[in-house]
Amino acid sequence: QKLDRYRAAAEALVERGHAYRDYATADELGAERQAAEREKRRFIYSRRWMAETAAERERYEAEGRQGVVRLQMPREGLCRFRDLIRGEVEFEWAREQDHVILRADGTPIYHLASVVDDHDMEISHVIRAEEHLSNTPRQIFIAQSLGYELPSYAHLPVVAEPGSKTKLSKRKLDKYLRNPDFARMYEHGRAIAEAIGLEMTVETFNPVVVDFYREVGYLPEAIVNYLLLLGWSLDDHTEFLSREESIENFSLERVGKSSASFDPQKLMAFQEHYMKLTPLEQRLEMVLPFLIAAGLLEVGAVESSRPRVRDIVEAAGDRLVVAGDILNYREFFVGTDDFAYDEAGLEKRLRSSEGAADLLAGFRDELATAEAFDAATLEQSLRDYVAARDVKLGQVIHALRVAVTGKTVGFGMFEILEILGRDACVARIDRALALVGRG
Repeated sequence: QKLDRYRAAAEALVERGHAYRDYATADELGAERQAAEREKRRFIYSRRWMAETAAERERYEAEGRQGVVRLQMPREGLCRFRDLIRGEVEFEWAREQDHVILRADGTPIYHLASVVDDHDMEISHVIRAEEHLSNTPRQIFIAQSLGYELPSYAHLPVVAEPGSKTKLSKRKLDKYLRNPDFARMYEHGRAIAEAIGLEMTVETFNPVVVDFYREVGYLPEAIVNYLLLLGWSLDDHTEFLSREESIENFSLERVGKSSASFDPQKLMAFQEHYMKLTPLEQRLEMVLPFLIAAGLLEVGAVESSRPRVRDIVEAAGDRLVVAGDILNYREFFVGTDDFAYDEAGLEKRLRSSEGAADLLAGFRDELATAEAFDAATLEQSLRDYVAARDVKLGQVIHALRVAVTGKTVGFGMFEILEILGRDACVARIDRALALVGRG
């Protein structure tokens, strides 16, 4: 859409003597570069194939050469500018190459296009990663040569690898997985991704890439707050800032020069904090897409299932660190015969625990005949049951948890019973007792 604009800018640079048409071939440039290497000197293009007149252009083109437009960079002096983060910066012009700004086919290179675009859009601040600092001299040269007012520059520190100052890279996943915290974050996300059938590639499903967090159910507030503090701080103690507070308080003056290491454990702490602050109804809306994607909830059954899912989300509480963690509770969404038992738990809490199966069978009958099936009533029922038999609560409740959920851990036992309902609880206890030879 803007090719004519870029070509006009390149032509203006040529006319003003700040750029030139060049007809060197790749082999010729390579030969000059090799000669510089042999002589152990820095390569600077000789401008041997520079066309300074129309006649020279015609001669080169008659030879079948294709021309590009190169910047005619100064060969002496310094480029000085103030960076809003790094202070006074200077580069030797002599170290700058005659960069191509227009290809042989007339399409622009980034350095020309970005400068023209920034001018046309009246960009006041160019804020980017520190690795672009070295691009700034050639862009300043282009802007000044075209008579543009310079924007303010600010080069941010990069996000570094865990425990390092080296830039974080999505291509080093294998290396990062040797870091326990990084591996824990990745495996947590991978379990969710597998449950919903998500395609996992290094390019997208990788804690270095923001898509990873969106796809497993992190909160944007947590990601933004954490990233904000990688290289910037409000003071020496404030960690949690809302989006509004961040906007109000952010300033480039408080951005540090040094890169900050990515800390998966710290990011998870931010996620836990913001998840706790998230209203129940919002958490409910967050988990529904994961249940649908995992095939645990039919789209047509969402509205009718909403109260039950809300109860599960509320009972799970802080155990739902990310929205995808709802998939840890698939036992609430499948039939009696469709969830697996933790075999070690079944062995410890039922097969090997003396009297546990008998006690569970007895309480099963209590559940089957209970007048009310709410958490408070069921808790009192179990306490009365164990008191009457002079046994400890733990001799029944651990076996009960394994029997109805297949697991040895989870949220409140009596909330679980209420959510599952009488018929499911009785049927699951019957199944567990049968598996240990008590049915």
